[in-house]
Amino acid sequence: MKIFYSNTHQKHNPHFEVLDGGQRVPYLENPERMESILSVLSRKKWAEITHPSEFNADPILAVHDPQYVHFIATAWDEWQEEASPHGSAGGASILLPATFALRHPARRPRSVLGRAGYYMMDLSVPIVEGTYTAARSAVNCALSAAEAVLAGERIAFALARPPGHHAGRDYCAGYCYFNNAAIAAHHLSARGGVALLDIDYHAGNGSQDIFYERGDVLSLSIHADPASEYPYFAGYADQRGAGAGLGFHHNFPLPAGIDDATYLSTLEAALDVIRRFSPSFLVISAGMDIYEADPLGRFQISRAGIPRIARQIAALDLPTVLVMEGGYNNHALGDNLAAFLEAWIS
Repeated sequence: MKIFYSNTHQKHNPHFEVLDGGQRVPYLENPERMESILSVLSRKKWAEITHPSEFNADPILAVHDPQYVHFIATAWDEWQEEASPHGSAGGASILLPATFALRHPARRPRSVLGRAGYYMMDLSVPIVEGTYTAARSAVNCALSAAEAVLAGERIAFALARPPGHHAGRDYCAGYCYFNNAAIAAHHLSARGGVALLDIDYHAGNGSQDIFYERGDVLSLSIHADPASEYPYFAGYADQRGAGAGLGFHHNFPLPAGIDDATYLSTLEAALDVIRRFSPSFLVISAGMDIYEADPLGRFQISRAGIPRIARQIAALDLPTVLVMEGGYNNHALGDNLAAFLEAWIS
């Protein structure tokens, strides 16, 4: 299996994030996640770890708002130059705003702090010096996997970091800056219908936002019920798309504590929707935070359940791009992901 990976992700390494209730903690979406995965994959004979190709910004701009992309590209330098309201230079270790736009409607301020509040959904997307470079590299991994599938590979994996499925057309959220899976799906859509299936623990609100009014990409997400879990404002079963996309988005919210059997049953319902759509390509947002011991999840999916999920999806027998999303139990992450990937080639 071709696995596209670049160590450029290490440039995105914020010192902290702010959790619910204002608790400041070490950043959970850290470079050690990739080290956990690589330590396992490097021992697998079937894993062909490959550096991604370089792509220009056009595939990103086809999915994300140009002004938002410009903000992610320039915010760090502007933050270093802009004086704070209290008169001190920007110069802090990360860029995080204290004021957020509700957008009903909201104006886009000139200040970089103001625009940070306009473009950021939450406090888990701090911008540091290497954020844009790392995010571009993650997109390169996803696009390289898509190109591999277009060239005849039956499956390819983008070991991308930072992840992407919470990033909407013009906002970052939940550790995500550019929506790697959505960019790959759009890239593939020029060659045929695409189904984008998100199996991360958290709803793929960014992918929902991007494809909500499109009928050429079928988007589906199986996730924790947003009534009580992040991202709270998207991922509900009655959110089915709009305009040309009406009926082409499907959410499958699940309660906390569900086991392998319940998850697999829900997955089969999602796969039935994909079969009816009959796509030419499949893109998977592969989040391993569904695992029972993940610190950010409350499902009870066992290690044995993870390859069962993979085999059930693989039975669709479609050209498939897998894109890395969440998974924050670094001790188990490498073995979980390897079990998931191995099921596709066994």
